[in-house]
Formats: sequence, C-alpha cells, structure tokens
Amino acid sequence: MKIKNEAQLRELYGYPSGRAKNKVLKSLEKHAVNFIENSPFLVISTSSTDGKMDASPRGGNSGFVKVIDEQTIVIPDAKGNNRVDSISNIVETGRVGILFLIPGVDETLRINGSAYLSTDDTYLKLFTEELNPPKACVIISVEETFLHCAKAFMRSKLWDASSQIDRDSFPTMGQMLKDQLRSEDEPETREAMVKRYKKDL
Repeated sequence: MKIKNEAQLRELYGYPSGRAKNKVLKSLEKHAVNFIENSPFLVISTSSTDGKMDASPRGGNSGFVKVIDEQTIVIPDAKGNNRVDSISNIVETGRVGILFLIPGVDETLRINGSAYLSTDDTYLKLFTEELNPPKACVIISVEETFLHCAKAFMRSKLWDASSQIDRDSFPTMGQMLKDQLRSEDEPETREAMVKRYKKDL
C-alpha cells in the first residue's frame, strides 16, 4: 500500500514519546556547542524554490564551523567546483538542515534553521588562517537542534575498521567519471586526483 497522507503514516508508525518527543531545542546549549567544536564534517541539505534538492558534504579541521552565540553558527564556503548547488538554494529559500558528525561517535547532531550567504568581513576574518580562505560564509540562525540516536551508525558499522572495503577493489573517481561521461580520455588516477585536490584544501 502506498502511504498517501499523515493519518496513514501515523497509523503505521504512531507518535514519538519521551526523549524522542522532548529532545528538540530551539537554541544551542553546552553539549550542542561541544559537538560542533569537535566535528570535522557535516552534511548540509537545501532545496530550491522549485523543489530541487541538494545534500552536500563539508569538512575541515575539528571546529571549522564557528559558534557565534546560542542562535548562530557560521560555515565557511570552502573552495570547490563552482557548481554552487547548496548556496544557490540558500540564496533562493534561506532554509537549511545540517547533520554534524564526529569520527568514532555514533550519535549525530542535527540543526535546522534559516540561512543566508555573506561576504561580510566580520565572518570572513574568522577563517583567515585557512590555506584557501572562503569567498563567502553561510550564516545559520538555529531554529531546531537535537541529538540523533546511534542506530544508523551501529547498523552500518561506519567507524568499524573491519567494515571498510579494499579501496583498490573500488573504481577510482576518474574511472567512474570516464564511464558516466562516455569520455575517450584516459581516466585520472587516484594519486593524480589527490595531488590536484591538495592544492584546494
């Protein structure tokens, strides 16, 4: 049966209760701040006015996202490939969802809120120590924040070394793009890709 409405959905799943219901906060507190300050990686989700979705990974040294106050965080828009999928969605709708991860920690931190792109020196100067300082920053006003349980990471064994595949058994990015684009060019090796990427880190 195709679930077509909220009533059918709730009949199947019921409603959250206890901590799952009450854990959503409207601002950052000490544990959320600590999580952000120890996180080197996040996924930012956005959508355009016409419903085009995007989920983009962002990374840096632990604490690369700056906490300004209990309602505000700043994400540097690090040098990339200029597709600007996420930030163009932010310019259009001003809405984001963020998932923060810490290697070795199965729990995650989720933040939802409004956002805008800024080139204000007040924010850019927070990242002047970066090898490639950002051209702009994403300023997020926190509306919801909560810790997400460990089940997905426990199921996937994401941080367990025994679950890692042999990287040499998996196609390189160069090979996958060659096949997808039906290119006649020689695929870029992993070593060449890493060398090229390091210039933009």
